Amino acid sequence: MTTSESPWADGEGDIVLPPSPTAAKPQPAHPHLGGLVTSATRLEAAAARRSGPAPAGPPPPDPNKRLLLWFGGGAALVLVLGIVVVLAMVLTGNVDPLRPTAANGPDRRPPLAKLCPPPTSYPEPSYEAPPVPAGPRTVDEKAGISYKKFGEPWQPWSDSWSAGTLKVQYRIGQDIVTERYSEGTYHASILSGSVPATANDGTQLDLKCTGRQVAADARVSYYPQPNTMEMIRDEAAVLGGRPAWVSKFRLRFDNSRRGLTAKDELVAIAMIDVGRPEAAVLYVSIPGTHRQFDSVVDEVLDSVRFAGR
Repeated sequence: MTTSESPWADGEGDIVLPPSPTAAKPQPAHPHLGGLVTSATRLEAAAARRSGPAPAGPPPPDPNKRLLLWFGGGAALVLVLGIVVVLAMVLTGNVDPLRPTAANGPDRRPPLAKLCPPPTSYPEPSYEAPPVPAGPRTVDEKAGISYKKFGEPWQPWSDSWSAGTLKVQYRIGQDIVTERYSEGTYHASILSGSVPATANDGTQLDLKCTGRQVAADARVSYYPQPNTMEMIRDEAAVLGGRPAWVSKFRLRFDNSRRGLTAKDELVAIAMIDVGRPEAAVLYVSIPGTHRQFDSVVDEVLDSVRFAGR
């Protein structure tokens, strides 16, 4: 104690403090020792004056550092366990690292891959490709298909359509202008294009989901709303020796506000797996005002062949 309020200051006695190393004379003996100072005491006091205060021992361990070590070790263990769990889920197919989660951020897959993930099993097609029919052909190298080319009144397609969720680009084909109105022209069409369908370099497609999504996109993007659908064909098929999904239907709608005569249209949309990350799309539409060309729909589908690169 360095203050005057020593626990012994109540009159019962005092504590003997070690002699000061700077004092010239030894301190008086403690009164409770009867005034006796032994020779050993004198030697200890002399040694203390020569060497100064005894060196301090090692400081006690800092409890805060010990807690930090425990916390750091625990965090490292949790991180390792988390990595192991995530890897296990990815390897077993329970987690797709490309899908949006709180951990891996936004989903960056193509739109069609988001809507129609690749199937878990998909046998390679073993169909034998038939020979290419004789006669003029429309060849869409980008889409990877070719199909029958028709004469008058069909004309080469010179536009590019792209709409809807999937943004299918229709750049190749033929058309007939069936009506004209203040906003533009109405068409019968035989068009082809392609759409990125899978993630990375994969080529496996869910043709059913993909084909139906492309058909739904066309129905919403290219026809008056509301409309009704009469489904004629909606099934897996083989076109030109390649797996495909074909949707064939008739849409009915009201075109009067545009001043158009057509009130219905025969439509066929085929999604064709050509062994690439981009699926080929064939779109055929015949307005009700030109039903004499309805047979073109099946003719085009039957004429499709793979145009490999």
